[in-house]
Amino acid sequence: MLKIFRQNTKGRDFAVGDIHGHFSALSEGLKAIQFKPSRDRLFAVGDLVDRGPESAQVIDWLAQPWFHAVRGNHEVMACAAISGSEQAARFHQDNGGDWLLALPPAERERIGLALLDLPLAIEVETANGPVGLIHADLPSDDWQVLRDGALTPRDADYCIWSIDRYRHRYTGKVRNIRAVVHGHMTVLRMETLGNAYFIDTNGGSAGGHFTFLDLATLKAHRGSGGKPTRKKRL
Repeated sequence: MLKIFRQNTKGRDFAVGDIHGHFSALSEGLKAIQFKPSRDRLFAVGDLVDRGPESAQVIDWLAQPWFHAVRGNHEVMACAAISGSEQAARFHQDNGGDWLLALPPAERERIGLALLDLPLAIEVETANGPVGLIHADLPSDDWQVLRDGALTPRDADYCIWSIDRYRHRYTGKVRNIRAVVHGHMTVLRMETLGNAYFIDTNGGSAGGHFTFLDLATLKAHRGSGGKPTRKKRL
Protein backbone atom coordinates (compact mmCIF):
# COMPACT_ATOMS: atom_id res chain seq x y z
CA MET A 1 0.00 0.00 0.00
CA LEU A 2 2.78 2.45 0.90
CA LYS A 3 6.42 2.43 -0.21
CA ILE A 4 8.87 4.67 1.66
CA PHE A 5 12.06 6.09 0.14
CA ARG A 6 14.85 7.49 2.26
CA GLN A 7 16.32 10.90 1.60
CA ASN A 8 18.38 11.28 -1.56
CA THR A 9 21.69 12.64 -0.31
CA LYS A 10 23.36 12.55 -3.75
CA GLY A 11 21.01 14.58 -5.93
CA ARG A 12 17.48 15.82 -6.47
CA ASP A 13 14.07 14.14 -6.30
CA PHE A 14 11.29 15.17 -8.69
CA ALA A 15 7.62 14.24 -9.03
CA VAL A 16 6.03 14.27 -12.49
CA GLY A 17 2.39 14.25 -13.59
CA ASP A 18 0.51 11.68 -15.67
CA ILE A 19 2.73 10.35 -18.48
CA HIS A 20 0.10 8.48 -20.53
CA GLY A 21 2.53 6.74 -22.87
CA HIS A 22 4.49 9.85 -23.87
CA PHE A 23 7.92 8.69 -22.78
CA SER A 24 9.86 10.48 -25.53
CA ALA A 25 8.30 13.78 -24.48
CA LEU A 26 9.12 12.93 -20.88
CA SER A 27 12.76 12.37 -21.84
CA GLU A 28 12.84 15.80 -23.49
CA GLY A 29 11.37 17.36 -20.37
CA LEU A 30 14.01 15.71 -18.21
CA LYS A 31 16.69 17.22 -20.41
CA ALA A 32 15.15 20.65 -19.84
CA ILE A 33 15.63 20.33 -16.08
CA GLN A 34 19.10 18.76 -16.48
CA PHE A 35 18.02 15.53 -14.80
CA LYS A 36 20.96 13.26 -13.96
CA PRO A 37 20.00 9.56 -13.62
CA SER A 38 23.26 8.86 -11.78
CA ARG A 39 22.13 10.95 -8.81
CA ASP A 40 18.54 12.19 -9.30
CA ARG A 41 15.27 10.27 -8.88
CA LEU A 42 11.93 10.65 -10.65
CA PHE A 43 8.61 9.75 -8.99
CA ALA A 44 5.48 9.50 -11.17
CA VAL A 45 1.97 10.00 -9.78
CA GLY A 46 0.38 7.23 -11.85
CA ASP A 47 -1.33 6.91 -15.24
CA LEU A 48 1.89 5.89 -16.93
CA VAL A 49 0.05 4.23 -19.81
CA ASP A 50 -2.82 4.63 -22.34
CA ARG A 51 -3.59 7.32 -24.92
CA GLY A 52 0.06 7.89 -25.89
CA PRO A 53 1.96 5.97 -28.59
CA GLU A 54 4.69 4.56 -26.31
CA SER A 55 2.70 2.92 -23.53
CA ALA A 56 4.48 -0.42 -24.00
CA GLN A 57 7.74 1.28 -22.99
CA VAL A 58 6.46 1.44 -19.42
CA ILE A 59 8.18 -1.87 -18.69
CA ASP A 60 11.57 -0.40 -19.61
CA TRP A 61 11.07 2.71 -17.50
CA LEU A 62 9.94 0.75 -14.46
CA ALA A 63 13.16 -1.25 -14.71
CA GLN A 64 15.26 1.89 -14.19
CA PRO A 65 16.62 2.21 -10.62
CA TRP A 66 15.91 5.97 -10.57
CA PHE A 67 12.26 5.78 -11.75
CA HIS A 68 9.40 4.99 -9.37
CA ALA A 69 5.63 5.32 -9.62
CA VAL A 70 2.35 4.90 -7.78
CA ARG A 71 -0.67 3.12 -9.21
CA GLY A 72 -3.15 5.20 -11.22
CA ASN A 73 -6.60 4.36 -12.53
CA HIS A 74 -5.20 3.56 -15.98
CA GLU A 75 -2.87 0.97 -14.45
CA VAL A 76 -5.91 -0.52 -12.69
CA MET A 77 -7.84 -0.64 -15.98
CA ALA A 78 -4.91 -2.26 -17.80
CA CYS A 79 -4.50 -4.95 -15.14
CA ALA A 80 -8.23 -5.70 -15.21
CA ALA A 81 -8.09 -6.03 -19.00
CA ILE A 82 -5.16 -8.45 -18.77
CA SER A 83 -7.05 -10.56 -16.24
CA GLY A 84 -9.31 -11.82 -19.02
CA SER A 85 -12.57 -9.97 -18.38
CA GLU A 86 -14.10 -9.04 -21.74
CA GLN A 87 -16.02 -6.15 -20.20
CA ALA A 88 -12.86 -4.81 -18.53
CA ALA A 89 -10.94 -5.11 -21.81
CA ARG A 90 -13.60 -3.07 -23.63
CA PHE A 91 -13.61 -0.42 -20.91
CA HIS A 92 -9.84 -0.15 -21.08
CA GLN A 93 -9.90 -0.01 -24.87
CA ASP A 94 -12.44 2.83 -24.74
CA ASN A 95 -10.02 4.77 -22.53
CA GLY A 96 -6.87 4.50 -24.61
CA GLY A 97 -5.97 0.85 -24.14
CA ASP A 98 -5.72 -0.28 -27.77
CA TRP A 99 -1.95 -0.60 -27.44
CA LEU A 100 -2.30 -3.45 -24.96
CA LEU A 101 -4.33 -5.64 -27.32
CA ALA A 102 -1.68 -5.25 -30.00
CA LEU A 103 0.99 -6.92 -27.83
CA PRO A 104 1.79 -10.64 -27.71
CA PRO A 105 0.16 -12.37 -24.71
CA ALA A 106 3.50 -12.95 -22.98
CA GLU A 107 4.35 -9.25 -23.18
CA ARG A 108 0.91 -8.30 -21.83
CA GLU A 109 1.44 -10.60 -18.88
CA ARG A 110 4.90 -9.15 -18.19
CA ILE A 111 3.53 -5.59 -18.21
CA GLY A 112 0.58 -6.62 -16.07
CA LEU A 113 2.84 -8.06 -13.38
CA ALA A 114 4.93 -4.87 -13.33
CA LEU A 115 1.83 -2.67 -12.99
CA LEU A 116 0.35 -4.88 -10.27
CA ASP A 117 3.52 -4.37 -8.26
CA LEU A 118 3.06 -0.58 -8.09
CA PRO A 119 2.21 0.76 -4.64
CA LEU A 120 -0.91 2.78 -3.91
CA ALA A 121 1.20 5.56 -2.39
CA ILE A 122 4.83 6.62 -2.01
CA GLU A 123 6.48 8.62 0.74
CA VAL A 124 9.80 10.34 0.06
CA GLU A 125 11.93 11.70 2.86
CA THR A 126 13.53 15.10 2.18
CA ALA A 127 15.68 17.48 4.19
CA ASN A 128 12.55 19.58 4.78
CA GLY A 129 10.19 16.78 5.76
CA PRO A 130 8.41 13.84 4.07
CA VAL A 131 6.39 14.28 0.88
CA GLY A 132 3.67 11.86 -0.21
CA LEU A 133 2.50 10.86 -3.67
CA ILE A 134 -0.90 9.36 -4.46
CA HIS A 135 -2.70 9.39 -7.80
CA ALA A 136 -6.09 11.00 -7.22
CA ASP A 137 -7.02 11.81 -3.63
CA LEU A 138 -6.86 10.72 0.01
CA PRO A 139 -10.11 9.94 1.89
CA SER A 140 -8.65 11.36 5.08
CA ASP A 141 -6.80 14.41 6.32
CA ASP A 142 -4.18 12.23 7.99
CA TRP A 143 -1.34 10.56 6.04
CA GLN A 144 -0.80 8.25 9.02
CA VAL A 145 -3.66 6.02 7.81
CA LEU A 146 -1.39 4.93 4.97
CA ARG A 147 1.53 4.22 7.29
CA ASP A 148 -0.79 2.19 9.50
CA GLY A 149 -2.29 0.29 6.54
CA ALA A 150 -5.72 1.39 7.75
CA LEU A 151 -7.41 1.97 4.36
CA THR A 152 -10.32 -0.22 3.29
CA PRO A 153 -10.65 -1.46 -0.32
CA ARG A 154 -13.21 1.32 -0.85
CA ASP A 155 -10.70 3.85 0.47
CA ALA A 156 -8.08 2.50 -1.95
CA ASP A 157 -10.48 3.00 -4.87
CA TYR A 158 -11.01 6.57 -3.65
CA CYS A 159 -7.25 7.15 -3.78
CA ILE A 160 -7.20 6.06 -7.42
CA TRP A 161 -10.44 7.54 -8.81
CA SER A 162 -11.75 10.45 -6.70
CA ILE A 163 -11.76 14.09 -7.79
CA ASP A 164 -13.60 15.33 -4.68
CA ARG A 165 -10.75 17.36 -3.17
CA TYR A 166 -10.15 19.22 -6.41
CA ARG A 167 -13.82 19.56 -7.40
CA HIS A 168 -14.81 21.04 -4.03
CA ARG A 169 -11.65 23.18 -3.83
CA TYR A 170 -11.06 21.72 -0.40
CA THR A 171 -8.09 23.39 1.34
CA GLY A 172 -7.88 21.34 4.52
CA LYS A 173 -4.31 20.21 5.16
CA VAL A 174 -3.28 16.56 5.34
CA ARG A 175 -1.59 15.95 8.69
CA ASN A 176 1.65 14.06 9.33
CA ILE A 177 3.08 14.85 5.91
CA ARG A 178 4.64 18.00 4.49
CA ALA A 179 2.83 17.82 1.15
CA VAL A 180 0.84 15.35 -0.95
CA VAL A 181 1.36 15.30 -4.73
CA HIS A 182 -1.44 14.24 -7.09
CA GLY A 183 -2.07 13.68 -10.79
CA HIS A 184 -5.45 12.61 -12.28
CA MET A 185 -6.87 16.13 -12.75
CA THR A 186 -5.50 18.02 -15.74
CA VAL A 187 -4.64 21.61 -14.83
CA LEU A 188 -3.22 24.58 -16.75
CA ARG A 189 -0.32 24.85 -14.31
CA MET A 190 0.43 23.35 -10.93
CA GLU A 191 -2.31 24.10 -8.41
CA THR A 192 -2.23 23.79 -4.62
CA LEU A 193 -5.14 23.20 -2.24
CA GLY A 194 -3.91 23.26 1.33
CA ASN A 195 -0.81 21.09 1.14
CA ALA A 196 -2.10 19.08 -1.85
CA TYR A 197 -0.22 19.70 -5.12
CA PHE A 198 -1.87 18.89 -8.47
CA ILE A 199 0.80 18.56 -11.18
CA ASP A 200 -0.81 16.87 -14.21
CA THR A 201 -0.33 19.54 -16.89
CA ASN A 202 -1.15 17.27 -19.84
CA GLY A 203 2.50 16.43 -20.55
CA GLY A 204 3.24 14.97 -23.95
CA SER A 205 -0.17 15.82 -25.43
CA ALA A 206 -0.78 18.59 -27.96
CA GLY A 207 -0.52 21.91 -26.17
CA GLY A 208 0.59 20.39 -22.87
CA HIS A 209 3.83 20.15 -20.94
CA PHE A 210 5.29 18.14 -18.09
CA THR A 211 5.57 19.73 -14.68
CA PHE A 212 8.45 18.52 -12.51
CA LEU A 213 8.05 19.25 -8.80
CA ASP A 214 11.26 19.36 -6.77
CA LEU A 215 10.29 17.42 -3.64
CA ALA A 216 12.82 19.18 -1.40
CA THR A 217 11.86 22.75 -2.32
CA LEU A 218 8.29 22.15 -3.62
CA LYS A 219 9.20 24.37 -6.56
CA ALA A 220 7.71 23.48 -9.94
CA HIS A 221 9.90 23.28 -13.06
CA ARG A 222 8.35 23.31 -16.51
CA GLY A 223 9.42 20.79 -19.11
CA SER A 224 9.02 21.23 -22.85
CA GLY A 225 5.63 22.00 -24.39
CA GLY A 226 3.18 24.79 -25.03
CA LYS A 227 0.14 26.14 -23.23
CA PRO A 228 -2.15 23.23 -22.29
CA THR A 229 -5.90 23.00 -22.65
CA ARG A 230 -7.85 22.25 -19.47
CA LYS A 231 -9.79 19.00 -19.48
CA LYS A 232 -10.79 16.41 -16.95
CA ARG A 233 -9.51 12.85 -17.21
CA LEU A 234 -10.72 9.51 -16.06
